[in-house]
Amino acid sequence: MSDQPQRYSWATPAGAVGLLWALTVLAAAWCAGLLVLSADRPGQLIAGVAAVGLGLAAVSGTRARPRLEAGPDGLVVRRLTWTRYTPWARVDDVRILRTRRLGRESSLLELDLRDADGTERLVVLGRPELGADPEDVVEILAGLRPGPD
Repeated sequence: MSDQPQRYSWATPAGAVGLLWALTVLAAAWCAGLLVLSADRPGQLIAGVAAVGLGLAAVSGTRARPRLEAGPDGLVVRRLTWTRYTPWARVDDVRILRTRRLGRESSLLELDLRDADGTERLVVLGRPELGADPEDVVEILAGLRPGPD
């Protein structure tokens, strides 16, 4: 048996990130084609916005891996532009937010975190970012999080 404490991590599935990169290339080619053909400006704008949006999503899915890590000492959350380690003592709440839209219910994981300087930070993660059901993730986090003394 190992003395290593159990650590868990969640990230966007690699296949989804690969698909985002492929769609980015297609959208960029579409945009370039419209520019070469001197197509209408609104079409060029739509293609450009699609290419940039898909590119940002692909970069985020690649750069922020894993999106969430958890262990007995605390959490590590990664975003496109920052990575934060938060010990459990500064995790104010871990909860599920359930929403219903168009007859479909979805769940989001909400983390209320406090930085070392006292700044509060709300992190919201869904199934695409975690690669798992947020309800399953919150159960694992509840098992890792130390109870009140």
